[in-house]
Amino acid sequence: MGKTEYKKLKGGQSLRQRLLLATVSSTPILIEDIRADETWPGLRPHEVSFLRLLEKLCDDCHVEINETGTKLKYKPGIVMGGKSIVHDCGVSRSIGYFMEPILLLGLFSKKPLTIRLKGITNDSKDPSIDTFQSTALPILKRFGVPSEGLKLKIESRGAPPQGGGEVVLSIPTVQTLNAVTWTDEGMVKRIRGITFSARVSSQFEHSMIYSARGIFNRLLPDVYIATDHKSGSHAGNSPGYGISLVAETTSGCCISADTAISYARVEGTDEFEEKKELTPPEDVGVEIASVLLGEIEQGGVIDSTHQGLLFLLCALCPQDISKVRVGKLSPYGIETLRNIRDFLGVKFVIKPDPSTGTVILKCLGCGLRNLSRKVS
Repeated sequence: MGKTEYKKLKGGQSLRQRLLLATVSSTPILIEDIRADETWPGLRPHEVSFLRLLEKLCDDCHVEINETGTKLKYKPGIVMGGKSIVHDCGVSRSIGYFMEPILLLGLFSKKPLTIRLKGITNDSKDPSIDTFQSTALPILKRFGVPSEGLKLKIESRGAPPQGGGEVVLSIPTVQTLNAVTWTDEGMVKRIRGITFSARVSSQFEHSMIYSARGIFNRLLPDVYIATDHKSGSHAGNSPGYGISLVAETTSGCCISADTAISYARVEGTDEFEEKKELTPPEDVGVEIASVLLGEIEQGGVIDSTHQGLLFLLCALCPQDISKVRVGKLSPYGIETLRNIRDFLGVKFVIKPDPSTGTVILKCLGCGLRNLSRKVS
């Protein structure tokens, strides 16, 4: 065996995505200066947890971290998949943070993946589990992922700061993805959603639904928001409530927005801020309805939180042209495009469409094939 050539990177930004792309493209990476100048230098607990998760999913992957956590060597292995994987995501970020990379790694693993994730299911930072169910999984189906074997089951809810939620995610393997031409956003035909409440009165959900419907019913008649009130062991360890909304369009696009309200953890400590007044449910409903209308107004076939996932899927397609339309490029979307260029050598042609205020992106896929999958 020759000496391993490491790709050198600096800084702690978009670590999760760099690790994902390094794994998919089998590129060993060496990251230096991870938050070296901050008061809390080095890797955050959720990033270490993500590295542990990669070790569970991959065979022969090699992780080295120095004492201060500011330098990381990662040599990817083969993504194995498998049935009985359990991972505790911790409580510094929600399960949504771990889900996006798992979706992509699962598709290109050796065996179909079923994984049980424990931690926070809904928070205000990452996409909630409900949004994954309603928006991210349909995006995968567009790229030719079979719907049998692709499912997400919420067993219990967990709100910050203590978490305690559990979900089971199953992902089938694919040989290759399909390139897409997906530029028709259509008109919004219906709005669906789900609210949740854990360890608080179920009345909170009705208030959120009532105020959100107040906004939508002026615009379209077909609005249905379900409730999901958990109690006992299924409610996790902390009180919280939240809502996830999805607008479905005539061309089958799903545009989503979500939020969750709970007591916050004070950054860097284990103390809780119980003093903070929580946003009343009526305001949460109005707020999230307005956010969703803002996403719809921007145009594009997906909302701004899912841009990263969409661009990654386009880049991992066979060597064929994908063409997609998005609203305004989000900072996360731009960061994703840069990482894709660095790791996969795929460049997107970005063309603004002034008549609608949207952006059209075209790319030639990197031609990734799942070579480890058993062919029946």
